[in-house]
Amino acid sequence: MGTDGYGSGTGVWGRRPGGRQAVVAEIIRRLRSYTVDAGQVGHAFAAAHSLHTTDLQALIVVMDAEQAGTPITSGELGAQLNLTSSSVTALVDRLERGGHLRRDRDASDRRKVRLRYAAAGAALAREFFAPLGRRTDVVMAEFSDAELDTIRRFLAAMQASTRAHRDEVRAAAHDRPG
Repeated sequence: MGTDGYGSGTGVWGRRPGGRQAVVAEIIRRLRSYTVDAGQVGHAFAAAHSLHTTDLQALIVVMDAEQAGTPITSGELGAQLNLTSSSVTALVDRLERGGHLRRDRDASDRRKVRLRYAAAGAALAREFFAPLGRRTDVVMAEFSDAELDTIRRFLAAMQASTRAHRDEVRAAAHDRPG
């Protein structure tokens, strides 16, 4: 692991790096800052609609799965959010009552129930996040298709790296006695 605690060796906690190290350090700093800012926007949405932080995380997971064409089950949602079965049931019940989610039987296996974003919940999210979407579109327009592809590959690799670390941390916590 590097001197900044993130494996880059950039030394952002003490010395001032130069060249590539400076760029890497700035990218890491901006990713952290973006995460905090995006989290605050998410918290504002959650507060405006009387949602818990976990509710918002669940909605994002459900939305992403649905957009990828692979709607998620309650069990899969629980695994992604590291929640117990009873916690997921309470979460999904709460989101369904609030009009944010709906449960649909899987067309190929009627025993499975898939979670989908409900129309009312999607409308609330669209209304709240539309201004951010417009700002995002403006930023994206500043980059060429090739640059966007590089950014996409970078973010996908960062996400995979972070998820791998998350899974290792979860496993270590699970293996600890007591």
